[in-house]
Amino acid sequence: MQILSESSLVVFKSCKEIEGPYLDYFQNQIDKPVLVSGVLVPEPSSDILDEKWTKWLDNFPTKSVILCSFGSETFLSDDQINELASGLELTNLPFILVLNFPSNLNAEVELERALPKGFLERVKNRGIVHSGWLQQLLILEHSSFFNSKLIADDLKAGIEVKNRKDEDGFFEKEELLEDVKTVMVEVDKEPGKQIRENHKKWREFLLTQWPHMGKWGSRMQRIAGFIPYGLWHP
Repeated sequence: MQILSESSLVVFKSCKEIEGPYLDYFQNQIDKPVLVSGVLVPEPSSDILDEKWTKWLDNFPTKSVILCSFGSETFLSDDQINELASGLELTNLPFILVLNFPSNLNAEVELERALPKGFLERVKNRGIVHSGWLQQLLILEHSSFFNSKLIADDLKAGIEVKNRKDEDGFFEKEELLEDVKTVMVEVDKEPGKQIRENHKKWREFLLTQWPHMGKWGSRMQRIAGFIPYGLWHP
């Protein structure tokens, strides 16, 4: 690509510890320096979690709650919602399920229509179905959560739902149940035990190694050294 052939170096928002083999491979292919800025962990929020969430989450033990969210622009089909909700119900674990719908639809009406009949009543003491904006980062900071968002294959810090269909990622409730049990229930057995240990290791790394300005500054100095004078504006 022209942009690569005319560049002096390439900078990725990543780190060697997480994506080292891929970065090395890319550098060998383009024969140019490849530098990393770090994963740029967001600054801690100064906001406070709403009391309604705090009170609800405080009812459950540490690392026992599931947060299932797909982002504001992902809309599941009725079949996907049915299987997902049924799978969460089968886990018997507390959960927050976030489901969003196109702006021209009434979310309350759509939830009533798409969820399994009687679902909300059956899970009312341990499950919440939410639509719209959510204080997701603050919720995930609560001790009741085991947050397994990191890469499943390379970092071994999460698990991917098995037997998903290639065309739409669809999975059935039984697959969801088995994978949730692996990381949330069978924590003294493999692979759940190792997944939790790796999750803890990478979480500590991200929180303690990269947010410091000293490390960021040293990397920016390395990057600046490759850029001709007059083109670098820190």
